[in-house]
Amino acid sequence: MKSILEHINLPNDLKSLKVKDLEQLAVELREFIIDIVSVKEGHLGASLGVVELTIALHYVFNTPIDKLIWDVGHQAYGHKILTGRKDVFDTNRQFGGISGFPKMQESEYDAFGTGHSSTSISALLGMALAAQLQGKFQRQHIAVIGDASIASGMAFEGLNHAGVTNANILVVLNDNAMGIDPSVGALKKYLTNVKTGTAKEENIFECLNFHYTGPDDGHDLPNLVQQLERLQKIEGPKLLHVITTKGKGLQKAEENQVTYHAPGKFDKQTGELQKKTNLAQPPKFQDVFGKTLVELALKNEKIVGITPAMPTGSSLKFMMEAIPERAFDVGIAEQHAVTLAAGMATDGLVVFCNIYSTFLQRAYDQVIHDVAIQNLPVIFCLDRAGLVGEDGPTHHGVFDISYLRCIPNLLIFSPLNEIELRNIMYTAQLGLEHPIAIRYPRGRGNLINWQASMEKLTIGKGQVLKEGNKIAILTTGPIGNMASELIAELNQNNAIAHYNFPFIKPLDSVLLQEILQKFEHIITIEDGSAIGGFGSAVLDFANNIGINKIIKIFGIPDAFITHGATEKLYKKSGIDKMSVKKYVQEFL
Repeated sequence: MKSILEHINLPNDLKSLKVKDLEQLAVELREFIIDIVSVKEGHLGASLGVVELTIALHYVFNTPIDKLIWDVGHQAYGHKILTGRKDVFDTNRQFGGISGFPKMQESEYDAFGTGHSSTSISALLGMALAAQLQGKFQRQHIAVIGDASIASGMAFEGLNHAGVTNANILVVLNDNAMGIDPSVGALKKYLTNVKTGTAKEENIFECLNFHYTGPDDGHDLPNLVQQLERLQKIEGPKLLHVITTKGKGLQKAEENQVTYHAPGKFDKQTGELQKKTNLAQPPKFQDVFGKTLVELALKNEKIVGITPAMPTGSSLKFMMEAIPERAFDVGIAEQHAVTLAAGMATDGLVVFCNIYSTFLQRAYDQVIHDVAIQNLPVIFCLDRAGLVGEDGPTHHGVFDISYLRCIPNLLIFSPLNEIELRNIMYTAQLGLEHPIAIRYPRGRGNLINWQASMEKLTIGKGQVLKEGNKIAILTTGPIGNMASELIAELNQNNAIAHYNFPFIKPLDSVLLQEILQKFEHIITIEDGSAIGGFGSAVLDFANNIGINKIIKIFGIPDAFITHGATEKLYKKSGIDKMSVKKYVQEFL
């Protein structure tokens, strides 16, 4: 059969096709996505699930004049392929290639950047109201949002406002009962009842003044085209409810939707995942957290765990399986997660609130107002701290030290390795006088034998990893292991000293004063923002005690770091081993 996709480069190319041809295009588009992602990796299931919807939207609407927002953006691969990026799609998420999420700077067809969820309705309403003010009354505005994302507070804020306007917006609810993990909450139950015809007579979206259509089959292309053409003519806020299957078209992805959200490399014919090495490897930090939490919770009945929609990604799933009544997935609701944790802490529970570093930014007020001001000993476990690789600037957890260090009452800890992570978790659940943020990176640690018995740590204590007499290297977190390798490679005997500061707040003031008095030249290294980070804290301390020394800070520069393999991003940021090595060699 003659290929259709090879002749489609922009949405206008779709307009010449007959509706019956679109179904063949859907087959080809699915195959194209599977071909590339099976080799290059990336998000898979979400984009496979919206292939028909993607084609129908670009077929009916006049993008990019009509504004189309994808929420969350990992479902937008088909959109990217149909909007001028087909020939470079194999660079998706690669260093120097296209972004894995919609990005305004990348294409005029990407109406809004969406790396975090639940922003589309607010942004879209802003565009629609701006269009009214500027007399662009014919312009259409469409948001595609999942059932997990629409349950977030911000999405409801957008719906609530949109319902009292006559803004020309269409919200397409892509209902597949999945986020990354299965959707949770009362709204999910309501949508299930809508699908089965057992919902109460009142429709929640109609009550919010939306013209509601659905639920419709999101894989029925002729019907989708027909409904979108009809809705295009209706003024005011509208909602089209479509039912889709995440991973549609690849059997393994349909059967195991959590794994195939972002499966890594796989066989494009069978869907079988590429086999992992049988060699013993250090564990992922998230698994150290998850397994240690269960170990502690089985002995301490006051321990509870909370995650906003990331039980698999955070490994809270281990506690949800072992002690389900004490582990809570609250959905995509970071603000709620933090204040829920605060409420539990008031009643004496030991709360481990696990949120990705980049997502805690969404609950900053709650961290300050509901936890820190009231000095409630919530234990924040910040997964994916530092540079996270291919997900790029929306997901890098590089600001947490800076935005948390200025908050009174809050302790900050960054473990050097898996054993330090276990020890701080053990220490925290024994009882702290203050809340604490424990930050650790994505991916594996560096210890095979990590399940040692746990020890209580002294709050605010650093340690000497290597004595020296010329240069002092101060590190916090796992990047300290890179510094140890560097010092061994330089082989300068006693020239270089190395100190580990797992407590960024409070700093070990006694140890730091000794270092500042002994060494003329001090280097700090961190995988967070250089502005306001660990190095800044050392500089502040030196200034406050009146010591004037050369303190060189290696941290993330004042820029949003792109996507790509982590080692390339370290080099781009100037915090890789060779950059530090060159600096040290020049000094020596």
